[in-house]
Amino acid sequence: MNLKRIIDVAMGREKADLVLKGASVLNVFTEQLEHKDVAICDGFIAGLGLYDGKEEVNVSGKIIVPGFMDAHMHLESTLLTPAEFERGSLPCGTTAVMADPHEIANVAGNEGIDYIMKLCENLDMHIYFNLPSCVPAAPLEESGETLEAEDLKPYYDKDNVLGLAEVMNSIGVTEGDPALLQKLRDAKEADRIIDGHAPFLGGKDLCAYTAAGVKSDHECTDATEAIEKLSRGQWIMIREGTAAKNLNALLPLCKPPYSCRSMFCTDDRHPEDLLREGHLDAIIRKAVEKGVKPAHAIQMCTLNTATYFGLKDYGAVAPGYHADIVVLSDLIDFQVEQVYIDGKRVAENGKVLNNNVRPLPDSEKILHSFHMPQVTPEQLRFNEIKERQRVIGLKRRELLTDEIIIQPTEIGKENNGIDIERDILKAAVFERHHDTGHIGIGFISGYGIKRGAIATSVAHDSHNLIVAGCSEEDIAAAAEAVREMGGGLVVVENGEVIESLPLPIAGLMSPLPIEEVENRLNQLKAAAKRLGASDDIDPFMTLAFVSLPVIPVLRLNGKGLIDVNRQKIVEATF
Repeated sequence: MNLKRIIDVAMGREKADLVLKGASVLNVFTEQLEHKDVAICDGFIAGLGLYDGKEEVNVSGKIIVPGFMDAHMHLESTLLTPAEFERGSLPCGTTAVMADPHEIANVAGNEGIDYIMKLCENLDMHIYFNLPSCVPAAPLEESGETLEAEDLKPYYDKDNVLGLAEVMNSIGVTEGDPALLQKLRDAKEADRIIDGHAPFLGGKDLCAYTAAGVKSDHECTDATEAIEKLSRGQWIMIREGTAAKNLNALLPLCKPPYSCRSMFCTDDRHPEDLLREGHLDAIIRKAVEKGVKPAHAIQMCTLNTATYFGLKDYGAVAPGYHADIVVLSDLIDFQVEQVYIDGKRVAENGKVLNNNVRPLPDSEKILHSFHMPQVTPEQLRFNEIKERQRVIGLKRRELLTDEIIIQPTEIGKENNGIDIERDILKAAVFERHHDTGHIGIGFISGYGIKRGAIATSVAHDSHNLIVAGCSEEDIAAAAEAVREMGGGLVVVENGEVIESLPLPIAGLMSPLPIEEVENRLNQLKAAAKRLGASDDIDPFMTLAFVSLPVIPVLRLNGKGLIDVNRQKIVEATF
């Protein structure tokens, strides 16, 4: 910033580089609309008032608000390269995201972090990173790599690294795990923020977790839990993504006194949702439809997010702030008409103005990440189905699961535990990083398919290969198809692949354009629907979380069926 020049522009002694004229500016400090010109100089806002500019843009009748900021997300979970994610989200008004690269880090460690940071270079969008705190996510995980404190510490020298990402091993914090505590110390010594991930944590456990420096949570599923965490000094990120949709349950937080310490985040959002509904603009729109005051909804993905992450000159349309600006049609439909980053117009009428797509950097570790033996149906059978089965019960529009105990019927016993009429399917997780041959086998309910199988190499957080299906033959066929692709999503029926999407970048992302990825995903989901997949779940995103052993109650990974609360492997049939 040229300090003398911005003062001269603010005083009206010199013309601004750009003036947005005729709009109403939403003041996120006072929650009022002000009919002012916005003068921009050297990428910063110089003043609000009556100004002349070298370039003037007439935005009469429109609403000017700060650029939207996603408080917590995973670029890898969009299934897109960062450049393609930008193409989908920048026209929606998203000017900054706080990305946690723990997906690719679980596959490829530091090389994965470096790779995705490289992909983010030269983009218009501000992409900040919070370092993955739990790689692997829990002691019972089988990730591709392990990251210790010394592996993370050098990244704090980077300007685009804001802190330590979701500390999902809350038990490790409360029990004083030395390796985890060192990561917390390093973040605090570097004066960086520490994000949390602790569903249902309360009481003294919450006090200990917060006292350790963990300042946020994005896993709340009801307002009572969220308010307790707010009362103990945490900030709450209200998540509304593809799989987990918590906005309705957390609407009480969208008004004072809670809204000033609450933020919006997507966590995981697939391309079809980006193109069909939008990004943070969709969350704002939904919140306002539910009765949230527009000023509060916008504060929650602008000023609040910037304040929490210590981005001092972001999050407001005010003098001295970065000119990250969104021009809206109104405060009812929230249609994004123009987007500016650092005073440069980067998107208009639903399209980006710059092509930032670049060739993929070469990396053997990233682009050839599958190392596992061939799968056969015989590997998927229990020696015996005993008197009881322990089943993972999926919950609609949530990541939480139930533990269901059933007595198998004769049909179930004949089919090695599978009972389609009772919606009891078989699921399997195959370790795919180190060629161990480990396979965890269990049962799942609430998925809904009546035939075939569905498989994905996006399996949080270690990203092994997970499959759910109605027969061992189809499960094996689906697993083999993903293995042969080197990662991806498939739907199988009668042993044949009927739809697929290769994900060659660490088994997580596609190099294809967002429109093509959306088209392939729609075909995959339509195929899953034909197999009978439940309307209440996303068949791929939901399946991806079945393997994550830090979200209660029951999960499945390559080591077997896991009781999350006890962090113990339990029998699927007993």
